[in-house]
Amino acid sequence: MQLKLQWKALVLISLVLLVACASKPPSQSTSPEPTAGGSSPDAASAALARSAPPKMKMTTEVPEGLATPDRLETRIGTLTSFDGVPDKRTVEIVYDNLDFQRATQAFLSTLQIASLDAMRRGTLELGPANTTVVLFEQLMDSTSLFLTPNTTSVYMMTWLEMGDEPMVIETPPDVLGFIDDAWFKYVADFGRVGPDKGKGGKFLIVPEGYEGKLPKGYFVAKTPTKGNWVIWRGFQKDGSPKPAVDATKESFRIYPLSQKNSPPQMNFVNASGTSINTIHRMDFAFWEEVNAVIQREPATALSPEIRGMLASLGIEKGKEFAPDERMKKILSDAAKVASVTARALTAYPRDERFYQYADRVWTNPFIEGRYDFLLDGVRLLDSRVYMHFYATGITPAMALNLIGKGSKYLIAYLDKDRNPFDGSKTYKVHVPPNVPAKDFWSFTLYDNQTRSMLQTDQRFPGIDNKKKGMKQNQDGSYDVYFGPTPPEGWEDNWVQTVPNKSWNMIFRIYGPQEPYFEKKWYPDDPELVSTP
Repeated sequence: MQLKLQWKALVLISLVLLVACASKPPSQSTSPEPTAGGSSPDAASAALARSAPPKMKMTTEVPEGLATPDRLETRIGTLTSFDGVPDKRTVEIVYDNLDFQRATQAFLSTLQIASLDAMRRGTLELGPANTTVVLFEQLMDSTSLFLTPNTTSVYMMTWLEMGDEPMVIETPPDVLGFIDDAWFKYVADFGRVGPDKGKGGKFLIVPEGYEGKLPKGYFVAKTPTKGNWVIWRGFQKDGSPKPAVDATKESFRIYPLSQKNSPPQMNFVNASGTSINTIHRMDFAFWEEVNAVIQREPATALSPEIRGMLASLGIEKGKEFAPDERMKKILSDAAKVASVTARALTAYPRDERFYQYADRVWTNPFIEGRYDFLLDGVRLLDSRVYMHFYATGITPAMALNLIGKGSKYLIAYLDKDRNPFDGSKTYKVHVPPNVPAKDFWSFTLYDNQTRSMLQTDQRFPGIDNKKKGMKQNQDGSYDVYFGPTPPEGWEDNWVQTVPNKSWNMIFRIYGPQEPYFEKKWYPDDPELVSTP
């Protein structure tokens, strides 16, 4: 009897609890917190708790690694699915990530396009295409924003705009010159390493698809783009740039083939001391610069892979580039990340092939001399980024081993302890004797932000071994100093830097000889000698 009463009491208590739970107001319920990545624990728990599908007659075991789990913890958050189909929130996450990845890679893959477009705009500010030649008659100084020029060559350039017929270019003697198309790909050399062998000559530049008969007596080159950059460097004679400038004014011409009997007059503009900008943007406006080139140039001249990446971001020939707010944010963020990535690849290359000597900091963007960034069928992606972020001009002459011709470049962003240069400190580079330079050697300093000449109190932020008064050591070597003020007694061996600002340098060898190519001669690493 007592046992029955106990059972009745337990049943009564259970009924009371059930009624109390059923009558609990909704406002007292608690909602689950969403997980990282945006999916709620209920969805995630459901994915985990869902019963496995029954084994059917035709069911076989799925090999390991084929299926994607319905819950994944990743660097972009928690990703959840229903048996391989992502939920809506996860779809948003992965699409944002995909667009960001493509934008970052597209930025790095189109630096060359934005770079040459900036060069085009800077050149055309001084006069129209095909009739204007920009000359630096008193050399180029740090006033201009121009990617890594030197302080000794006589720079001259023009913009060639193709029409429906071939264009004739008459070139001056004794220069180093080349033509690049709008995608920054090599078209032709002229001058010392060109087919004219430094004598000057007539070049016929033929547009894509031209089927007319080509006359004899020209060096012929074909270009796939409308716009083309033509640049050449003359050489000082007895310390004067005038002979090189005069030779260009006397002989350089551009005109359509149909006007060969009465070529138009050229306009020669002296840009020395002129503030012009030829550097592309590194923020959202970068995409607008690239889009302008895509709209202006033949679409087929660019690789399908790059065109596809750009199209996925809304940059496509014949279509308006009008990203919504979501895509603007993604493109802006990608520009930030890609900008720093390009700077890292330049200052701290992780591929050992960039380093010119096993135990030194000196680097060069061309791996095994591949100016086309292709080696054994493999695209040298980091090499292409380094080159087009840091410098201008694509020609085999910059990368091939031409003994006694052209020039070679050694780049340093870091001192021998692998620290970036500080303009408040003083550094020294020891240049051993017997530099293998047929012509001369030089140092030039550059601003890390613009990659243009470092702007200091000195007009030319560089030095070369032809400088009067430069001190040479007894064994024929040189010590060159870089700092905010010159060490006492070394004023003629000094290049000024800017306190609280970093910089980088290029050591150039003009007319390199065998010991350079055989790596039997090389400069010492930059060494920190004093701090403020």
